[in-house]
Amino acid sequence: MVCVSWPDAAEYAAWLARRTERPYRLPSEAEWEYAARAGTTTTYYWGDSADHGCEYMNGGDESMARALPRYRELLAQEVLRGEPGARLIECDDGAGFTAPVAHYRPNAFGLHDMIGNVWEQVADCWYEALPTDGRAHADPGCTDHRSRGGSWNDYPRDLRAARRGRIRPGYRSNAVGFRVALSSTGTADPR
Repeated sequence: MVCVSWPDAAEYAAWLARRTERPYRLPSEAEWEYAARAGTTTTYYWGDSADHGCEYMNGGDESMARALPRYRELLAQEVLRGEPGARLIECDDGAGFTAPVAHYRPNAFGLHDMIGNVWEQVADCWYEALPTDGRAHADPGCTDHRSRGGSWNDYPRDLRAARRGRIRPGYRSNAVGFRVALSSTGTADPR
């Protein structure tokens, strides 16, 4: 789902939790990154080159450039302005815009579309450092939230699990969506 604001995404997760009586929510930023990396230490969960990622994600590549004829002109302007990392991914993922869910190969945890396709909104407010305990950074006066994963129109540098986006709560775009997380209902008693 795209064109959904952060409040809409959070409310959907809350609605789903009420409807199913299960603890659904938006994932924290740390949870999202852990899930996206899937135990890897490389730049991308499929390796160190975005150009080898077209089997795994939908990013700014040849398919997108065909779908948006003016894109190459805009890309050339960004290169002339010295925009670091301004380039297409050197492959063709087959999708000019968003792709159907699970269209690409999953990561090592079996999760699809963790990188690319749409930026995924997470529970956290904007802040500089990731928390060390995995919880979402909440702030009652939050004016901006985090998004992760990059989208169908992003450069390779934006398609890394480490890339953190900033998003206003009411912002809607065809390059922004969300996924839900399901909280653990408890742990087994170790005794």
